[in-house]
Amino acid sequence: MFKINENYQKLPGSYLFSTIAKKVAAYTQANPDKDMIRLGIGDVTQPLAPAVIAAMHKAVDEMADAATFRGYAPDLGYEFLRSAIAENDYKSRGCEIAPDEIFVSDGAKSDSANIQEIFAQDSRIAVCDPVYPVYVDSNVMSGRTGSYDANTETWSDVIYMPCTMENGFVPEFPKETPDIIYLCLPNNPTGTTVTKAQLQDWVDYANRVGAVIIYDGAYEAYISEADVAHSIYECEGARTCAIELKSFSKNAGFTGVRLGYAVVPKDLKCGDVSLHGMWARRHGTKFNGAPYIVQRAGEATYSPEGKAQLKAQVAYYMKNASAIKSGLQAAGYTVFGGVNAPYIWLKTPDKMTSWEFFDYLLEQANVVGTPGSGFGPSGEGYFRLTAFGSYENTQKALERIQKL
Repeated sequence: MFKINENYQKLPGSYLFSTIAKKVAAYTQANPDKDMIRLGIGDVTQPLAPAVIAAMHKAVDEMADAATFRGYAPDLGYEFLRSAIAENDYKSRGCEIAPDEIFVSDGAKSDSANIQEIFAQDSRIAVCDPVYPVYVDSNVMSGRTGSYDANTETWSDVIYMPCTMENGFVPEFPKETPDIIYLCLPNNPTGTTVTKAQLQDWVDYANRVGAVIIYDGAYEAYISEADVAHSIYECEGARTCAIELKSFSKNAGFTGVRLGYAVVPKDLKCGDVSLHGMWARRHGTKFNGAPYIVQRAGEATYSPEGKAQLKAQVAYYMKNASAIKSGLQAAGYTVFGGVNAPYIWLKTPDKMTSWEFFDYLLEQANVVGTPGSGFGPSGEGYFRLTAFGSYENTQKALERIQKL
C-alpha cells in the first residue's frame, strides 16, 4: 500500500492566509450587507504599469508569429531579463553579480519554499520570530523541524530569533549555531528593517560560523532610508554566504502575473561543492521557466518609463502606509513599520490576543487584517495591516477603526 509524507501531518491547521480567507468568507456569507475592507493579505490593487502592459502586448503578438514564437525558456531565464536585473539591481549598486548567477522563477514564495531542498536533512534553520510562514512550513514538510509544541507554538529543531518591541524588531545572533539563516528585510510582517552596518554584522557572523543566509528582499523597492541596504551583496563577504531572493510582485504589481528570481553566487560553496551548480540542477530538473510574455514584462520594469511608473506605484502604497501609521497613532495605538515597507505592525489594544483583535475588527469595523500570532509566537499581541488597498478604502478603514 502506498504511503504518504507524514511530515505534512505535522503542520498545525491550514496555511495562515487560507484560515483568514475561510473566516472572512463565513462572516461575509452570514452578513452579506456588510462592506468588507481587506487590509490583510499583501496583495496589490493598482493595475500593471503602462510600460509593462505595452511589453506584454508586444510579446503576445510575437507569440502569434512563427518567426518570433518562443517555446521553453532557457533554464536560468532569458538573457535579456537576467542582464537587465544584473545591471539595474546589482551593478548600479556596486554589487558583483553576473547574469548567469541569476535564476528567473515564478516568484519569491516558490523560491523561498524550494531553496531548502539543496541542504542536508539535518540542517538547523534559524528564523526571525515573527516570520513569513513559508520559511518554517516548507522545512516542516521536508522533515527538518522536529516536533511541534502546541503550547509554545514552536518546533523543537527550529532556532527562533525573537524580534520584539524591546529589541527594536532586530534579530540577535542565536545562542545555538544555525546552518541556514532566513532573513526577510525589510521585514514581513513587522515592516521594520536593519541598517547596512547591522546587515554587515550578519554577513560576518554567517561566514564565521559557516552558515548560509537566505535573504528575502521582496520589499526592497519600498526602502526610503539611506542607511538601509537594497541587497545583501552590498555587504563585504556576502558572495560566500548568501542567497538572495527577489520578487516583481510588490514593486511591479506582479502578484497575479508571477515573476521573481534567486541569486546564487558561484563563490558560495560547501567544501568543493558549488551551491550555484546544485540550484542550477534543481532549477533545470523541476522548473520549465517563467513564460516569455512575463519575462518581457519584467524587462520593461527596467526601462526609463517603467522605472518612473513603478516608482509612482510604490509612492501610492507608501502614502497609504503613512496614512495608516499616523491615523492609528492619533487613535492611541502603538505602531511600527510603514517607513521602509508597506506593512503596519501594531500592538493589540486592551490586552487582546491577535485573533481576538482580528474578530473585533472584522465584526465591529468590517476590516480584515492579519493576526500577529500567525507569524510566530513572538507575534502574539500584535497585528498586521497592509498598505496595498486603494487610498479611498484605506481612509475608510481608518475612519472605522478610529470610531471603535
